[in-house]
Amino acid sequence: MSFMKINRKYFMIVALIWAGCFILFVFAYMVVLAPQQKSKKQVENQYAETKQIYDSVVKASQEETKIRLNEEIENLRNQLQDFAVDFEASANLTFDISQIANEKKVDSFSIKTQEDSRGSSGPDLKHLKENRIDISFAGDFTQFATFLNALERHRPVVFVDNFKITRSTTGDSNHRANMRLAVFVLKQQS
Repeated sequence: MSFMKINRKYFMIVALIWAGCFILFVFAYMVVLAPQQKSKKQVENQYAETKQIYDSVVKASQEETKIRLNEEIENLRNQLQDFAVDFEASANLTFDISQIANEKKVDSFSIKTQEDSRGSSGPDLKHLKENRIDISFAGDFTQFATFLNALERHRPVVFVDNFKITRSTTGDSNHRANMRLAVFVLKQQS
């Protein structure tokens, strides 16, 4: 029996020492190692970001990438010309619309540009502004439809904000049409 009491006492002392060491190791882990792991993760993330930036700079410095980016810029400039007219060419736009009206043989055509008091079509636009054009003419529905179709196909793009057709009171097919158009114009660069 005394052997059992000694073993039990021995096991109790060993268990308390192990529990104390375990608590001490957990405390040391929480105080010393856990913050280092967080710091290690932050350093790894910074390294990954820096490596990504470095790789993109190396790739951008390659001649093939420069050529591809210049081609992409040129394509984007060409696409911009489809949607916006240069400041100098904006005066010719009313002439172009008048020529379309002459080709479609509409009657009593008038065109008037409006000054946009806002200066641009939005507060964030630094390089574009919106010009508005009011037109009115008389014609039948086919003339109206072909004229509208020609305006929609125009380059740079002419946006039809709204239109109104008033039926002719004289009984002929010359109905009165009023349209408000919007065009994006590249601002004059200083």
